[in-house]
Amino acid sequence: MTERVRDLVLDVRGKRCPQPVIELGRAARDAPDGLVVVVLATDPAAEPDIAAWCRMRGHHLLHQGWNEDASQLVSRVRIRRTPQAAVPAAPPPGGPGTPPG
Repeated sequence: MTERVRDLVLDVRGKRCPQPVIELGRAARDAPDGLVVVVLATDPAAEPDIAAWCRMRGHHLLHQGWNEDASQLVSRVRIRRTPQAAVPAAPPPGGPGTPPG
């Protein structure tokens, strides 16, 4: 039986752009693969910023939404580590179909 890593709660309520994404980046830097970071934010800019950060960094945005009174954004981000071996190698010079020279 494998032990599940507990979610990390990152409370950035009251902090303004770009601080929520900066702190998410710091938390993710040394986080293990599969860790879920739950970000609690109040700045409306955090919603698109966190979504864009996930796309650019290759992490998975599991859920994002505001609470019932729209006073707090909750974003759940799964940290993904891409093993170095999984990065595709550069294609050979000339590419496919190039006659040998």
